[in-house]
Amino acid sequence: MSVREIREQFGDDLDEKLVEECVSMCKIYQQSAEDLFYKWESIHLNLSSRSEIRPPFTMDSVASLKASLNRGLAAGSKKAQPKPKTMRGGRNLNPAFAARYSGASHGTTVKTESDTMVVDIPASVSAAVTYKGPKEDMASRKRRAYRYMYEKVSERSEVLDEQIDEFAELIREHYKIPVSGFSDPASSTDEEVTVVGRIVQESESEPGTKLTETSLTLETSRMLGSGSRVPLRFTPSLKIRGGALGAGGISFFPGALVALKGKNGGVGSFLASEVLAPPPLRTRSSRAFSDPNFSDSSFLMYIASGPYTSDLDLGFKPWRAFLPILKSKKPTVVVLIGPFIDASHPLLKAGAIDTTPLKLFHAQFTKPLRSYLDSSPGSIAILVPSVRDLVSFHAVYPQCEFSSEVSNRDSRIHLLSNPAQFSINNIKVAVTSVDVLFHLRKEELLKRGEEIDSIVPSSPEDTGTDSMANTCRHVLQQRSFYPLFPVPQELAHEVNLDVTHSQLLKLGESDNENVAPDVLIIPSRLKHFSKSLDTTSVLNPSFLTKGTYAVVQMGLGGVIKLEIVKMDSS
Repeated sequence: MSVREIREQFGDDLDEKLVEECVSMCKIYQQSAEDLFYKWESIHLNLSSRSEIRPPFTMDSVASLKASLNRGLAAGSKKAQPKPKTMRGGRNLNPAFAARYSGASHGTTVKTESDTMVVDIPASVSAAVTYKGPKEDMASRKRRAYRYMYEKVSERSEVLDEQIDEFAELIREHYKIPVSGFSDPASSTDEEVTVVGRIVQESESEPGTKLTETSLTLETSRMLGSGSRVPLRFTPSLKIRGGALGAGGISFFPGALVALKGKNGGVGSFLASEVLAPPPLRTRSSRAFSDPNFSDSSFLMYIASGPYTSDLDLGFKPWRAFLPILKSKKPTVVVLIGPFIDASHPLLKAGAIDTTPLKLFHAQFTKPLRSYLDSSPGSIAILVPSVRDLVSFHAVYPQCEFSSEVSNRDSRIHLLSNPAQFSINNIKVAVTSVDVLFHLRKEELLKRGEEIDSIVPSSPEDTGTDSMANTCRHVLQQRSFYPLFPVPQELAHEVNLDVTHSQLLKLGESDNENVAPDVLIIPSRLKHFSKSLDTTSVLNPSFLTKGTYAVVQMGLGGVIKLEIVKMDSS
């Protein structure tokens, strides 16, 4: 047990004395750092079930933990012979599972909504891959599980302004523009100036109408232009600098951050003669595809996205058909994206079930997943929620991870937020369950122009002429999992967007690095595809109910192979 593992669970700011106590408890009671943290979390929840905010970890917490661990040891010593652990109702657990971990772990009581279930939590099994996910300390978890429906207009406005100002700094550094080189597009000028702002639709447009050239409006921040809005027009000889080679134009959509050159001749609009495309996310200078902890860093990752059952029933037939494929191929990593228990399902909306969503999730997903992980030692599963998931208490985007009840605290099942960024053997993966591609395709307006100083893609497949690839490029260039604002009116029910916490939507920012992901997963109702954009592989696995899933194979030397697989309909 190391100090680093303790700090990863309890937070980097944990006092040295408390760290020493935690390390000592792990050694004495044979606990992993993660197990110790979960026990502390459980103690807090039992003491204060109504509070979502944990108290700070103190010496009193250490005392409570020791008392709890001692009670567990005392209870275990009273049993002369260990009895087979049973589910509620007297049914034995999987015998192979019990035999595999007998002596390595004790049954752990996990409280669900209306009953108590005793399950075997496996002892730490060495994973076949190096997984690194979001921080799990208390402060980070609290930040992701923020209180929503408490947005203040002033805070929302400040965040929107900050986004423009940060984008302006990005443009300034990339194009070597002086600090005072930006102007207010609402001010009349005789010479060309550079302006930065957000694309919005003019206020007189009918709600729900698509963006057009005549309704284009540029909104500035308070720092760059007093927060003014000015109609945006383009010269016939529009130039596009720094865009993707071969694109032949650039798309605009509500919420897009843009940098333009032009002038306001005093006619009430800004006439743009040049668009300064945002720079691409940088790639790692030395992509560490080989992990020093493993002689072979190759792995196989299977990706599926919900819904997992048709609208006609709750039999979860597509998911049931997918499970034998997993058991046959035994991928090292399984990524499952919500919705799992879909709030929009007709039968669930009608109340045509006699169980709770959590129990339904346990029966349909947790139990089969754990069975698969038992059959494939070293494999891990990753679950990403959807705002439509009934088992999530956080129905807002960005969305925090599922509670540990969902996975029965199985350390092999990693619960991530939506969106999420993680790495497998140093391959960076970014994923969201929101159909941002469909939203972008409905809203984007393409403007043709002459290409100048275009960026030559590093991938031969990225020709710049693929319209779907260019839609995916918006997510990378805007550095956001959801760059639109506001959400299209007819799609607002799909994304309960919390603008105040849009910092959690930033793409590429993890581990103090601002780099492009190696794999970007965006499930969409649009036709399934895999695209190469510069150094990023973009995947749309579509939905499992449509019979498709995705496979990512990482080979030796950092070669990533992508495949969209169609399941046998029979």
